[in-house]
Amino acid sequence: MSDPDWPIRPDTVYLNHGSFGPTPAPVLAERERWSRELASQPMDFFVRRLEGELDAATDALGRFVGADAAGIVPIPNSTSGMNLVAANLPLAAGDEVLLTSHEYGAVFRLWKHWAEPAGAQVTTAPIRAALDDAEAVAADVLAAITPRTKVLIVSHVASKSAAVLPVRRICEGAKARGVPVAVDGPHAIAALPLERPGEGIADLGCDWYATGCHKWLSAPFGSGFLWVAPRRRQGFEPLVTSWGRSLSGRPADWRDEFRWPGTPDPAPFLAIPAAIRFLEAAGLDRFRTRSAELARDAVARLNALTGLPPLPDFGLPMAAATLPDPPGGLPKRDDGDSNALQRALWERHGIEIPVVRRGPRRQIRVSCHLYTTPEHVDRLIAAVEEELNRGT
Repeated sequence: MSDPDWPIRPDTVYLNHGSFGPTPAPVLAERERWSRELASQPMDFFVRRLEGELDAATDALGRFVGADAAGIVPIPNSTSGMNLVAANLPLAAGDEVLLTSHEYGAVFRLWKHWAEPAGAQVTTAPIRAALDDAEAVAADVLAAITPRTKVLIVSHVASKSAAVLPVRRICEGAKARGVPVAVDGPHAIAALPLERPGEGIADLGCDWYATGCHKWLSAPFGSGFLWVAPRRRQGFEPLVTSWGRSLSGRPADWRDEFRWPGTPDPAPFLAIPAAIRFLEAAGLDRFRTRSAELARDAVARLNALTGLPPLPDFGLPMAAATLPDPPGGLPKRDDGDSNALQRALWERHGIEIPVVRRGPRRQIRVSCHLYTTPEHVDRLIAAVEEELNRGT
């Protein structure tokens, strides 16, 4: 039975919220309401109302993620935020940009884009420790810092492995070595209890935190933010140069440069408080506990099916399991949706779920949310068993 709050196609078992989270109907309605408000009187909205509405949305968001609103600027997604950090970080020949071996492929690519013209190098900190050994993971990352390291990039929650990385410990060690840290955080928002005192973004000790809100928070696509630590706000500039001042005549603020990039569509960002209210009404603890239990059950049953050892469990709504290699081995290149098993699960079974390469093995990553049911997990297990028996 479909859930009226989630307009997911009836032909789909959606177990890929961690990539592209569907937006619930009440939040979609709120986005549409903001679009109608804008369209009804654009001059009044942009010039007289927008800054106050952005303030209200940013205040609510700041409380939810444990970050001061004065450090938050709206951006479309985490990739936009990482590009902003890169654009504001002067790189020179011989500098190193250090990423961990668990970073997202697009993040590697964008840092290479900014580093190579300057003669800087992108390097990798290999994480060899067990992912649930926080001290050992942090030690692996920090050991890769050299005198040439200009910045360290680390995921809060790794995309492929669904591992929570010890960001606070890594930031402490990097700070002691004089290296700033940019955190890639889209899988952490709402999945981790950032709203609890002492556990928020501002408590991590990072210099920048880039994220989107369309995953576990289920805000509309295009609703992201970049948090900048106080020590980094002076002189931090956007990629798009526009008026750079308050349109309503308020005193200058460093965020003015980011709030008016030409004529923006503020509706996705302004709908973030509605997404927060939706999750809070459902119960944050209920969402996290139930979703994590479903994901844990799914990977436990996958492990029982394959006989392969389990990966560490971080208690998130997203978890991964290792799969046996297909006959003939893995292809030379990880092509995402062209992966034969991922394609078969969708085309033959209507199950949307990623199958990715992680090192020398392939993994399947299960994402659950409020709309996920035990029957969805049953269908996944039956489909994977059928496809593995086919040799997919």
